[in-house]
Amino acid sequence: MSRRTADVTDVDQLMATIEDLVAMAPRATGTPGGERAAAYVEDRFRRAGLDEVWVEEAGSFAWEPSVAGLNVDGDEVPCAPIRHCALPAHEHVGTLGTGVDGVEAEVVDIGADGVGSRDVTGRIVLFDLTFDLPQWALLPLSEYVHDPERQMLNRDALGSRNPYITSLTRTLRDAAAAGAVAVVGVLRDYPESLGYHNEYYRRTLLTLPGVWITRAAGDTLRRRLHAGSVASLRLVAERRRVTARTVVGVLHGASRDTVMVQSHHDSIGPGAVEDATGTAEVVALAEHAVERARAGRPWSKTLMFVTFDSHFTGYQSHRAFARRYTIDADSPYPLALNLTVEHVGLRARRTADECFETLDHSEPRAFFENVSLPMKLAVARAIRRHRLGATSMLNAGLLEFTLDGMPTDASFTFTAGVPTISLVSGPLYLYDEADTLDKVDVDQLVPVANAFADLMAFADGRHPGRLGLIPRRVRRLLPRGRW
Repeated sequence: MSRRTADVTDVDQLMATIEDLVAMAPRATGTPGGERAAAYVEDRFRRAGLDEVWVEEAGSFAWEPSVAGLNVDGDEVPCAPIRHCALPAHEHVGTLGTGVDGVEAEVVDIGADGVGSRDVTGRIVLFDLTFDLPQWALLPLSEYVHDPERQMLNRDALGSRNPYITSLTRTLRDAAAAGAVAVVGVLRDYPESLGYHNEYYRRTLLTLPGVWITRAAGDTLRRRLHAGSVASLRLVAERRRVTARTVVGVLHGASRDTVMVQSHHDSIGPGAVEDATGTAEVVALAEHAVERARAGRPWSKTLMFVTFDSHFTGYQSHRAFARRYTIDADSPYPLALNLTVEHVGLRARRTADECFETLDHSEPRAFFENVSLPMKLAVARAIRRHRLGATSMLNAGLLEFTLDGMPTDASFTFTAGVPTISLVSGPLYLYDEADTLDKVDVDQLVPVANAFADLMAFADGRHPGRLGLIPRRVRRLLPRGRW
């Protein structure tokens, strides 16, 4: 892999930052690793020479399992806990789950079809977790696609599915409503791994206790199941209040109007791609911004560099930030544009022998954006200039008025009315312990950084109220922050 010096930084510096963050893992909210990661970013911002650096705190939650077990008809089945399950209320703290003795009940297999009219009252539901958003489904939103080597526009890549948009919430919601007592999820669309860590989907409570089993374990279990098969499921977890940390650094420009550059520093597992890569890019862009100013090219707009916590535990820090700097009319930093960078990773797929296979090119990725025509053209130029292959631009204009916003870390400032350009991808290993250093798309670290540097520079010369698809004066009259 080439390692060359470029406009923003060199790849060795970026990789050193990523390696530092991975060494702190897990960087989950409320853990020592998470606290160290926030302190590390704060120190890097200070050493970069930003004018102001501080850490903001918000309340969040840690969900920590201590017992997870499954026995069916007397046979133990290897399993892992469904994270954030057995939760009676969003603010609940304390011990959760079945207790150490577990819950025992007949098993009902619903496959991937949903609960439907099946009688699951008092039973344990066995279901297939499906990944529901194929790459091709995003094509109608595409405004521009740059894929000269056809790494994205081929049948295999277009049929790939990200591990975020799944059947988990609707299955557990329907099973609970129908009277089930617990669930067993088969990782049907996944390699043979129990390292899958689902997010906390804050709009739907996962009230039932549950565990994951692999596809192979599910196949074996189904061959043995018979009418009247009984399972004993054990799950004990503790949920406690913790502190989420948002690291903020500011480089003052001639104007208070602010361009924000964002990612998140927390992770559940090693988190090399999700999101040590994004954090490394934000740090590098902060260093670049200071160097440019010191070289006699000052910025017209103020630049704000931010890394968030609570990405996996409810986005409390994101919501607090959006309220303070966007919804609040007295914000000291009027946000004119958000630039978010996540997941600079290699493509992966499931092999015939149920392993992760990492390929030698980028995971298909997209810039979600709701910006003005000149900014759209700037994004397209940056993609071409820096050879960001397997990359599309997706029009997110309508998404900003939905409750869920866009499926990226930028969603809350986005729905609060800030024009946004957010780069993201959804590789298969994203929520797995397999998200290790070998998954980083090393050759793309510098090109991505330089593409964002171009966007920072272009936005700096534009009128702050006309960076969005909807002019800022009009956008402020429309619904904002409906999360």
